[in-house]
Amino acid sequence: ELLESELFGHEKGAFTNAIRTRIGRFELANGGTLFLDEIGDMNLNLQSKLLRVLQERQFERIGGMKPIKTDIRVIAATHQDLKKAVGQKKFREDLYYRLNVIPIDLPALRERRADIPLLAHHFIGQFNKTKKKRISGIQEEALQRLIGYEWPGNVRELENMIERMMILTNHEMITAQDLPEKLQSSLESEGAQGYHIPETGVSLESAVGEFERQLILQALNKTGSVKNKAAQLLHLNRTTLIEKIKRQNLQRQET
Repeated sequence: ELLESELFGHEKGAFTNAIRTRIGRFELANGGTLFLDEIGDMNLNLQSKLLRVLQERQFERIGGMKPIKTDIRVIAATHQDLKKAVGQKKFREDLYYRLNVIPIDLPALRERRADIPLLAHHFIGQFNKTKKKRISGIQEEALQRLIGYEWPGNVRELENMIERMMILTNHEMITAQDLPEKLQSSLESEGAQGYHIPETGVSLESAVGEFERQLILQALNKTGSVKNKAAQLLHLNRTTLIEKIKRQNLQRQET
């Protein structure tokens, strides 16, 4: 009932708490575009009313008798397989074909990883303006972590993550240390199985050294750069950890 009122509006007194007439989205969007997100979650009764609007270009407010004409373009989105929903009688077949005029299949972000750097820099520019920040970009190591992440929340998750990092960072650029815990801890599951030797070969000493460096950075990040706690996480003596920090030239990064 709330969604129906949101879309079509209602007359005063149409139902309990309808203390005034409300203009719905179909009426407000007249002459423009209406975006309906997660259309697959709409119940069958409301689907029937939506179909009527698309076919007849008119509707009535809840509790109203006067037809209201509307001329709008409808864009609908869903994460569901609507063809499957039609077969299961959960989505009206006639509404499916009415909406499916120009279908656009947008792959998940993990399936178009080349877009991640473009989107990341776009969001950095956007939040520089809205948050009054001056972040110049994102370091390559952090960017590679973003590219390697699976992104179950797609572009919205990337946008929210960039915003969070920009708010919390103390650097001029977003670094790997600014990444959230779920991306920091991803190193723990990486090992020889996740490493691919290129055709030109690889220096084992350099690869092991880089892996050690990343584990030390991760331990320092988790413990707020408290070396005693970081050493405990890595099962090292504090003096051994300090020697490795010096050898890896991490003094400036971890302070």
